Order: sequence, then C-alpha cells, then structure tokens
Amino acid sequence: MESVQDWLQHATDTALRWLSSPAALMQFGLLIAAYILARLLAGRLIPAIEKALTPKADSTHILARLRRFALQFLPILLPLLAYTLTALGEGLTRAAFGSGEVIAFGKRVFLFLAALELVRRILPPGLLKLMGRYILLPVMALNALGVLDDVTAYLDAAQVNLGEIRFTALGLIRGVIAGALLFWLGSWSNRQSAGYIKAQPDLRPATRELAIKASEIAIFGAAFLLLMSIMGIDLTAVAVLGGALGVGIGLGLQQIAANFVSGIILLLEGQTTVGDYVELDGGEKGTIVKMTARACVLETFDGKWIVVPNEHFITSRVVNYSDQGSANRYEAAFSVSYDTDINIVPDLIERAVAKLPFVLQSPDGPDCELRGFGESSIDFAVEYWVSGIDDGKNKYGSAVLFAIWNALKEAGIQMPYPHRVVELRHAPGT
Repeated sequence: MESVQDWLQHATDTALRWLSSPAALMQFGLLIAAYILARLLAGRLIPAIEKALTPKADSTHILARLRRFALQFLPILLPLLAYTLTALGEGLTRAAFGSGEVIAFGKRVFLFLAALELVRRILPPGLLKLMGRYILLPVMALNALGVLDDVTAYLDAAQVNLGEIRFTALGLIRGVIAGALLFWLGSWSNRQSAGYIKAQPDLRPATRELAIKASEIAIFGAAFLLLMSIMGIDLTAVAVLGGALGVGIGLGLQQIAANFVSGIILLLEGQTTVGDYVELDGGEKGTIVKMTARACVLETFDGKWIVVPNEHFITSRVVNYSDQGSANRYEAAFSVSYDTDINIVPDLIERAVAKLPFVLQSPDGPDCELRGFGESSIDFAVEYWVSGIDDGKNKYGSAVLFAIWNALKEAGIQMPYPHRVVELRHAPGT
C-alpha cells in the first residue's frame, strides 16, 4: 500500500508539473496535432488500401487469402499513424525543449490504443482474444503508465523453486504466454499439415495416418523444447524427468506403451487400415472408422462403436474381409423335394442368381452344388461373389434367396417342409 501511495503521489506531482510547464503544454498541443493529422491521413489511406487489396469475391488462391488477411488490420492504422507521427516529433521536441516526457507518454498511449483496437476488432474469439484481453492490454497499460520496467524487474527477482527446477516469476509468466501461443500455433500447424497429407491421393491410408502422427509428434515436441528454452529451464532436469517417466511406463503403463507401439506397427504394415471390415478372435467385428495411437474404433452394422486396443490386432487372429475393397464369397442354402429332377436345379439356380446386378462373374460366377440327402429333402447351396460385405446396407443374401424362391416356383419345383402322420388306434369294443 505504501508503494502504491508513493506511486500515486509521484503521478500527481508529475501531472501538476506538466500542467504548469509551457514546454509540457506545447507537447500536449503536438500530441493533439499528431492525432488530427493521423486521422486525416487514415481517412484518405484506408479507402485507397481497401480498393487496392480487396480481391474478387470468388478468388481463393494464396495471394487473395493474404490480401484478405491484411485487410483485417485496417482498424489499427489510425493509432499506428498517430504513434509514428508522435515518434517523429519526439526527437524535435527533445532538441527544442530539452524534455520530451509528455510526448513520450502520448506515444505510449497511442500504442495502447492500437493494442485495444487489435483486441476488440481483429483478434478472433478464443484463445488469442482471451490472451489479448487479459495479458496484452494490461502489459500495454503498464507500459503507457511508465511502470512496466519496475514491474518486470520485481517479477524477475522473484525466484520459484520446484525441486531441482528453478525459474523466476517472470519466466513463469513468460512461459505461460509463450506456451499458450506455441501450442495454439502447433495445433493450427498440425491441422494444416494433416489436411495437406490427407489430400495426397498417392499415399495409402495407413501411410497417411502414420505421416499425420509423425508430424503431430514432431510439431508438439519442438514446441515443448522451445517452451523449456524460453522459460530458462535446464534441459538436463527435463532429461531426469524423462527418465523417471520411462520407469513409470515400464512399471505401470505397459499396456499403454504396448498399444502405442502396436499402433505404429499397424500403420507401417498397412495390412489393416481405415475402411476395412475386420473380425477379431474375441468376436468384435465391424468397419474400422478411426485409428489412433492407442486403439482402433470399429463401427458395427447397427451403428455402435467398439474401441479395440491396438495390441489385439497384433497378438490375436484378425480376419480382414475388405482388404482395399476385394470381392467376397457367400452362399445361400435351400432344399427341394425328392420328387424333383435334381439334374435341372443347378443350371436353373445359377442362371437366376447370375441375373442379379451385384453378383460378380469374376473371380467366379454363381456355383450351385448338391450338399446332401436330408431326412425329407435334397439339400443344395449356391455360392456367389459380391464386391463388398453382406451387411445392413447391401442385403445381398435376402435378394439371392428371393431369386432362388422365384426360380423354383416358376419351374414348378416344390420346396419341402416336414410332414407328420398321426395314427389313431381304437381299442376292441369301442
């Protein structure tokens, strides 16, 4: 409180001294003249700049995007012009009057107004606007009041100790600011690189996923090391922390580490990738919709998502029905009565199934086979190839069974069903 009172008293004495000094009053006049001149210049420059930089509405190339980005900064042109004119006049004022405190204060105020316009009208909602409101503006306000150096020196003298890691309060604040900016920039860079990699048609899906993960690790790893350097933390302490983390992984995080390594192996091999329909020994089956560093996400026919650890794809048997869209073979079983001429059944059914639009002729056309002689029927099955999986969207099996039924009905062939004969015996005399 005493320090605040001393500062307020010093500010009051300075203000009274400026108001009673002709040189200070002249500097106030120069500040007003600089602002008026900056306003006149901005009124002429802003329309000209807008006309020169505004691209066509349908332009999407890189230069058009850069021009639209530059146009966003027009609101800070006025305070920046006032700051520039004031800076030019400061040298003349000091040479003429031997003092320039007032005009230096005005220059810092114009810089604060530029920061205020930047936060209010330019920065997008989110982290940047939050940092501008609660970090940039307070710093610019302290700079305008001329106490930023004193506050910085005080924070730099405050020591913070965390075990073997030592840094100052100023380093901690600088690290929080730099960390937020670095990881925001890292997230943006990661999204841009992932979008670019996904747009490459020559890369296999597994290769794309591996490249995305590698770029993500490289970007955030570099951001972390740069942040440690900015905060002034000795990287040898980080190495000790990394060793302790390695011991923790070896003791308590074995499954996570195993799943992570298994995920890298899956991406490198490329035998299982996003879009494949797989079935595991544990009974899990579905289409792979996402592959992460820890697990694969399967989507079942009924829309459920199953998270399967990557280790299961390495240590257990996996049936891949898709394998980049290869054909799959299915069969449909049916029966006919013993009164049927079974010699005509195979050709009849093969022709009927071959007419279906989704049935393939390669690698093999429909094949009707005699499977056996049942208790009350002769059993057949027709094998056919389709491109894809027989699931809720395709329903291949239902259409094939309809074709078999219609073909048999048109040929007058009966499909048997069980019959039971009940014999009633009457006792003598009844």
